[in-house]
Amino acid sequence: MHTGTVKLDGIHHVTCITGDAPRNVDFYTRALGLRLVKKTVNQDDPTVYHLFYADEAGTPGSDITFFEYPGVRRGRAGAGMAHMVEWRVGSDAALGFWESRLGGEADAVARDDAGLAFEDPEGLRHRLVVSTVDDAPLVAEHPEVPAELALQGFDGIRAFAEAPAASRELLETTLEFASVGDDTWEARGPTRGGLYAYDEPPAERGIGGAGTVHHVAWASSIEEHEEWHARVTSAGAHPSPIIDRFWFRSIYFREPNGILFEIATLGPGFSLDEDPEHLGEELILPPAFEHLRAQVEPILTPLPDSRRKAGIR
Repeated sequence: MHTGTVKLDGIHHVTCITGDAPRNVDFYTRALGLRLVKKTVNQDDPTVYHLFYADEAGTPGSDITFFEYPGVRRGRAGAGMAHMVEWRVGSDAALGFWESRLGGEADAVARDDAGLAFEDPEGLRHRLVVSTVDDAPLVAEHPEVPAELALQGFDGIRAFAEAPAASRELLETTLEFASVGDDTWEARGPTRGGLYAYDEPPAERGIGGAGTVHHVAWASSIEEHEEWHARVTSAGAHPSPIIDRFWFRSIYFREPNGILFEIATLGPGFSLDEDPEHLGEELILPPAFEHLRAQVEPILTPLPDSRRKAGIR
Protein backbone atom coordinates (compact mmCIF):
# COMPACT_ATOMS: atom_id res chain seq x y z
CA MET A 1 0.00 0.00 0.00
CA HIS A 2 1.36 3.43 -0.87
CA THR A 3 1.95 5.67 2.11
CA GLY A 4 1.59 9.01 0.34
CA THR A 5 2.21 10.99 -2.78
CA VAL A 6 5.85 11.01 -3.86
CA LYS A 7 7.29 12.14 -7.17
CA LEU A 8 10.51 11.29 -8.96
CA ASP A 9 12.40 14.46 -9.91
CA GLY A 10 13.09 13.53 -13.51
CA ILE A 11 16.25 11.75 -14.66
CA HIS A 12 19.10 11.61 -12.16
CA HIS A 13 21.79 10.14 -14.43
CA VAL A 14 22.32 7.79 -17.35
CA THR A 15 25.14 5.25 -17.13
CA CYS A 16 26.76 3.85 -20.27
CA ILE A 17 29.75 1.73 -21.31
CA THR A 18 32.96 2.75 -23.05
CA GLY A 19 35.96 0.76 -24.18
CA ASP A 20 38.21 3.82 -24.50
CA ALA A 21 38.20 6.23 -21.56
CA PRO A 22 40.68 8.78 -22.99
CA ARG A 23 38.63 9.20 -26.16
CA ASN A 24 35.46 9.26 -24.05
CA VAL A 25 36.82 12.07 -21.87
CA ASP A 26 37.87 14.02 -24.95
CA PHE A 27 34.50 13.74 -26.65
CA TYR A 28 32.25 14.51 -23.69
CA THR A 29 34.35 17.35 -22.27
CA ARG A 30 36.04 18.98 -25.26
CA ALA A 31 33.50 18.30 -28.00
CA LEU A 32 30.20 18.23 -26.06
CA GLY A 33 31.28 20.82 -23.51
CA LEU A 34 30.40 18.89 -20.34
CA ARG A 35 32.51 18.91 -17.19
CA LEU A 36 34.17 15.78 -15.81
CA VAL A 37 32.86 16.09 -12.26
CA LYS A 38 33.95 12.78 -10.71
CA LYS A 39 36.74 10.39 -11.62
CA THR A 40 36.23 7.24 -9.60
CA VAL A 41 35.77 3.46 -9.96
CA ASN A 42 32.84 1.16 -10.57
CA GLN A 43 31.84 0.20 -7.04
CA ASP A 44 30.73 -3.24 -8.24
CA ASP A 45 34.02 -3.77 -10.11
CA PRO A 46 36.66 -1.37 -8.74
CA THR A 47 39.24 -2.40 -11.33
CA VAL A 48 37.53 -0.14 -13.91
CA TYR A 49 36.66 3.54 -14.07
CA HIS A 50 33.35 5.18 -13.39
CA LEU A 51 33.47 8.62 -15.03
CA PHE A 52 30.77 11.27 -14.46
CA TYR A 53 30.14 14.21 -16.81
CA ALA A 54 27.62 16.92 -15.99
CA ASP A 55 27.02 20.63 -15.65
CA GLU A 56 29.45 22.84 -13.73
CA ALA A 57 28.16 21.73 -10.33
CA GLY A 58 27.58 18.04 -11.06
CA THR A 59 23.82 18.47 -10.75
CA PRO A 60 21.51 15.45 -11.11
CA GLY A 61 19.60 15.79 -14.35
CA SER A 62 22.72 16.55 -16.39
CA ASP A 63 24.91 13.63 -15.43
CA ILE A 64 25.96 11.07 -18.06
CA THR A 65 28.35 8.46 -16.69
CA PHE A 66 30.52 5.69 -18.12
CA PHE A 67 32.06 2.44 -16.96
CA GLU A 68 35.27 1.79 -18.87
CA TYR A 69 36.06 -1.77 -19.90
CA PRO A 70 39.23 -1.23 -21.95
CA GLY A 71 38.94 -2.65 -25.44
CA VAL A 72 35.43 -4.05 -24.96
CA ARG A 73 33.63 -4.77 -28.23
CA ARG A 74 31.19 -2.24 -29.61
CA GLY A 75 27.65 -3.04 -28.52
CA ARG A 76 24.31 -2.70 -30.25
CA ALA A 77 21.03 -1.57 -28.70
CA GLY A 78 18.16 -4.01 -29.00
CA ALA A 79 14.96 -5.02 -27.25
CA GLY A 80 15.12 -4.36 -23.52
CA MET A 81 17.77 -1.65 -23.83
CA ALA A 82 17.74 2.14 -23.79
CA HIS A 83 19.01 3.37 -27.15
CA MET A 84 18.96 7.18 -27.19
CA VAL A 85 19.83 9.96 -24.75
CA GLU A 86 17.95 13.19 -25.41
CA TRP A 87 19.30 16.56 -24.23
CA ARG A 88 17.78 20.02 -24.04
CA VAL A 89 19.18 23.12 -25.68
CA GLY A 90 17.77 26.62 -25.53
CA SER A 91 16.98 27.51 -29.14
CA ASP A 92 17.07 26.66 -32.82
CA ALA A 93 20.30 28.68 -32.93
CA ALA A 94 21.78 26.18 -30.48
CA LEU A 95 20.81 23.30 -32.79
CA GLY A 96 22.60 25.09 -35.62
CA PHE A 97 25.67 25.61 -33.47
CA TRP A 98 25.85 21.93 -32.56
CA GLU A 99 25.19 20.78 -36.11
CA SER A 100 28.24 22.73 -37.20
CA ARG A 101 30.41 21.82 -34.21
CA LEU A 102 29.66 18.10 -34.27
CA GLY A 103 30.08 17.73 -38.01
CA GLY A 104 33.74 16.90 -37.53
CA GLU A 105 33.46 15.32 -34.09
CA ALA A 106 30.50 12.91 -34.10
CA ASP A 107 29.07 10.27 -36.39
CA ALA A 108 25.66 10.14 -38.12
CA VAL A 109 24.93 13.82 -37.50
CA ALA A 110 21.42 14.53 -38.83
CA ARG A 111 19.18 17.59 -38.40
CA ASP A 112 15.42 17.55 -38.83
CA ASP A 113 12.48 19.71 -37.73
CA ALA A 114 12.45 18.12 -34.28
CA GLY A 115 16.12 18.24 -33.33
CA LEU A 116 19.67 17.10 -34.03
CA ALA A 117 20.72 13.45 -33.78
CA PHE A 118 24.28 12.13 -33.63
CA GLU A 119 26.39 9.26 -32.33
CA ASP A 120 29.43 9.43 -30.09
CA PRO A 121 32.68 7.75 -31.30
CA GLU A 122 31.44 4.35 -30.07
CA GLY A 123 27.95 4.58 -31.52
CA LEU A 124 25.94 5.80 -28.51
CA ARG A 125 22.98 7.72 -29.95
CA HIS A 126 22.08 11.20 -28.74
CA ARG A 127 19.52 13.78 -29.75
CA LEU A 128 19.34 17.50 -28.97
CA VAL A 129 15.90 19.12 -28.76
CA VAL A 130 14.83 22.67 -28.01
CA SER A 131 13.56 22.83 -24.44
CA THR A 132 9.83 23.35 -23.97
CA VAL A 133 9.83 23.37 -20.15
CA ASP A 134 10.75 25.86 -17.42
CA ASP A 135 13.29 23.60 -15.69
CA ALA A 136 16.53 25.37 -14.78
CA PRO A 137 19.17 24.92 -17.51
CA LEU A 138 22.07 22.79 -16.24
CA VAL A 139 25.10 24.19 -18.07
CA ALA A 140 28.84 23.52 -17.94
CA GLU A 141 31.46 26.18 -18.67
CA HIS A 142 33.49 25.76 -21.85
CA PRO A 143 35.49 28.41 -23.73
CA GLU A 144 34.20 27.29 -27.13
CA VAL A 145 30.54 26.82 -26.13
CA PRO A 146 28.62 29.99 -25.19
CA ALA A 147 26.37 29.38 -22.19
CA GLU A 148 23.22 30.20 -24.16
CA LEU A 149 24.09 27.46 -26.69
CA ALA A 150 25.30 24.79 -24.24
CA LEU A 151 23.56 21.54 -23.34
CA GLN A 152 21.01 22.16 -20.58
CA GLY A 153 20.57 18.69 -19.08
CA PHE A 154 18.48 15.68 -20.03
CA ASP A 155 15.14 15.85 -21.80
CA GLY A 156 14.46 12.13 -21.97
CA ILE A 157 15.43 8.56 -22.69
CA ARG A 158 14.19 6.34 -25.51
CA ALA A 159 14.24 2.55 -25.16
CA PHE A 160 13.42 -0.42 -27.36
CA ALA A 161 10.48 -2.47 -26.05
CA GLU A 162 8.67 -5.46 -27.48
CA ALA A 163 5.62 -5.01 -25.24
CA PRO A 164 5.24 -1.39 -24.07
CA ALA A 165 1.87 -2.12 -22.46
CA ALA A 166 3.51 -4.58 -20.09
CA SER A 167 5.32 -1.72 -18.34
CA ARG A 168 2.38 0.66 -18.10
CA GLU A 169 1.20 -0.35 -14.62
CA LEU A 170 4.64 -0.09 -13.06
CA LEU A 171 5.40 3.21 -14.79
CA GLU A 172 2.05 4.86 -14.06
CA THR A 173 0.86 3.31 -10.79
CA THR A 174 4.10 2.52 -8.98
CA LEU A 175 6.49 5.17 -10.29
CA GLU A 176 3.73 7.74 -10.98
CA PHE A 177 4.95 8.64 -14.45
CA ALA A 178 2.32 10.59 -16.39
CA SER A 179 1.32 9.40 -19.85
CA VAL A 180 1.99 12.21 -22.34
CA GLY A 181 1.55 10.40 -25.66
CA ASP A 182 1.81 7.05 -27.39
CA ASP A 183 4.25 4.92 -25.37
CA THR A 184 5.69 8.10 -23.83
CA TRP A 185 5.67 9.14 -20.18
CA GLU A 186 7.01 11.95 -18.04
CA ALA A 187 8.50 11.69 -14.56
CA ARG A 188 8.03 15.17 -13.12
CA GLY A 189 8.87 16.17 -9.57
CA PRO A 190 9.27 19.39 -7.60
CA THR A 191 12.09 20.84 -9.72
CA ARG A 192 12.57 18.79 -12.90
CA GLY A 193 10.97 16.42 -15.33
CA GLY A 194 12.24 13.79 -17.74
CA LEU A 195 10.62 11.81 -20.54
CA TYR A 196 10.70 8.06 -21.06
CA ALA A 197 9.57 6.60 -24.38
CA TYR A 198 9.48 3.26 -26.18
CA ASP A 199 10.28 2.50 -29.80
CA GLU A 200 9.83 -0.72 -31.75
CA PRO A 201 13.04 -2.74 -31.46
CA PRO A 202 15.18 -3.74 -34.42
CA ALA A 203 15.17 -7.33 -35.59
CA GLU A 204 18.76 -7.85 -34.45
CA ARG A 205 19.34 -8.95 -30.87
CA GLY A 206 20.91 -6.34 -28.63
CA ILE A 207 24.54 -6.74 -27.55
CA GLY A 208 25.96 -5.07 -24.47
CA GLY A 209 29.25 -3.29 -25.00
CA ALA A 210 30.83 0.03 -25.84
CA GLY A 211 28.33 2.66 -26.91
CA THR A 212 25.36 1.16 -25.07
CA VAL A 213 23.35 2.31 -22.06
CA HIS A 214 23.83 0.24 -18.90
CA HIS A 215 21.03 1.78 -16.82
CA VAL A 216 18.79 4.79 -16.37
CA ALA A 217 18.55 6.46 -12.95
CA TRP A 218 15.56 8.49 -11.73
CA ALA A 219 15.92 11.13 -9.02
CA SER A 220 14.41 10.88 -5.53
CA SER A 221 14.75 13.01 -2.45
CA ILE A 222 16.61 11.29 0.38
CA GLU A 223 13.46 11.52 2.52
CA GLU A 224 11.34 9.58 0.01
CA HIS A 225 13.91 6.95 -0.95
CA GLU A 226 12.72 4.24 1.45
CA GLU A 227 9.15 4.71 0.28
CA TRP A 228 10.27 4.16 -3.31
CA HIS A 229 11.91 0.92 -2.23
CA ALA A 230 8.67 -0.19 -0.58
CA ARG A 231 6.63 0.76 -3.66
CA VAL A 232 8.86 -1.13 -6.08
CA THR A 233 8.91 -4.13 -3.76
CA SER A 234 5.13 -4.19 -3.48
CA ALA A 235 4.87 -4.05 -7.26
CA GLY A 236 6.86 -7.28 -7.51
CA ALA A 237 9.84 -5.73 -9.31
CA HIS A 238 12.41 -7.32 -6.93
CA PRO A 239 14.59 -4.27 -6.19
CA SER A 240 18.07 -4.44 -4.79
CA PRO A 241 18.59 -3.33 -1.21
CA ILE A 242 19.25 0.39 -0.80
CA ILE A 243 22.95 0.73 -1.61
CA ASP A 244 25.09 3.58 -0.28
CA ARG A 245 27.14 4.94 -3.21
CA PHE A 246 28.58 7.69 -0.93
CA TRP A 247 27.58 10.58 -3.26
CA PHE A 248 24.01 9.22 -3.47
CA ARG A 249 22.02 6.14 -2.48
CA SER A 250 20.68 3.70 -5.04
CA ILE A 251 17.92 1.16 -5.65
CA TYR A 252 18.11 -1.06 -8.78
CA PHE A 253 15.43 -3.09 -10.54
CA ARG A 254 14.31 -4.02 -14.05
CA GLU A 255 11.07 -2.71 -15.44
CA PRO A 256 8.89 -5.28 -17.28
CA ASN A 257 10.47 -4.66 -20.69
CA GLY A 258 13.92 -5.40 -19.28
CA ILE A 259 15.49 -1.94 -18.99
CA LEU A 260 17.56 -1.58 -15.83
CA PHE A 261 16.27 1.27 -13.67
CA GLU A 262 17.88 2.92 -10.69
CA ILE A 263 16.30 5.32 -8.20
CA ALA A 264 19.09 7.56 -6.91
CA THR A 265 18.93 10.23 -4.23
CA LEU A 266 19.55 13.91 -4.92
CA GLY A 267 22.34 14.08 -2.37
CA PRO A 268 24.74 14.29 -0.66
CA GLY A 269 26.42 15.20 -4.01
CA PHE A 270 29.86 15.29 -5.60
CA SER A 271 31.23 18.16 -3.51
CA LEU A 272 31.01 15.95 -0.41
CA ASP A 273 34.68 15.03 -0.81
CA GLU A 274 36.05 17.53 -3.38
CA ASP A 275 36.29 21.29 -3.65
CA PRO A 276 33.62 22.32 -6.21
CA GLU A 277 36.31 24.24 -8.09
CA HIS A 278 38.34 21.06 -8.59
CA LEU A 279 35.76 18.35 -9.26
CA GLY A 280 36.99 15.50 -11.40
CA GLU A 281 40.68 16.39 -11.31
CA GLU A 282 41.90 13.53 -9.12
CA LEU A 283 40.98 9.87 -8.73
CA ILE A 284 38.52 9.81 -5.84
CA LEU A 285 37.61 6.60 -4.06
CA PRO A 286 34.74 6.41 -1.58
CA PRO A 287 35.98 5.72 1.98
CA ALA A 288 34.96 2.05 1.76
CA PHE A 289 37.24 1.64 -1.29
CA GLU A 290 40.21 3.78 -0.29
CA HIS A 291 42.14 0.72 0.94
CA LEU A 292 42.18 -0.53 -2.68
CA ARG A 293 43.95 2.54 -4.10
CA ALA A 294 47.40 0.95 -4.33
CA GLN A 295 45.90 -1.98 -6.25
CA VAL A 296 43.56 -0.18 -8.64
CA GLU A 297 45.32 3.10 -9.43
CA PRO A 298 48.20 1.50 -11.39
CA ILE A 299 45.84 -0.51 -13.63
CA LEU A 300 43.46 2.32 -14.57
CA THR A 301 43.89 3.94 -17.98
CA PRO A 302 45.78 7.27 -17.89
CA LEU A 303 43.39 10.10 -18.75
CA PRO A 304 43.91 13.55 -20.28
CA ASP A 305 43.42 16.66 -18.16
CA SER A 306 39.92 17.49 -19.36
CA ARG A 307 39.77 21.06 -18.02
CA ARG A 308 43.16 22.09 -19.34
CA LYS A 309 42.51 20.52 -22.73
CA ALA A 310 39.27 22.46 -22.96
CA GLY A 311 41.18 25.67 -22.24
CA ILE A 312 39.44 26.38 -18.90
CA ARG A 313 42.57 26.36 -16.72
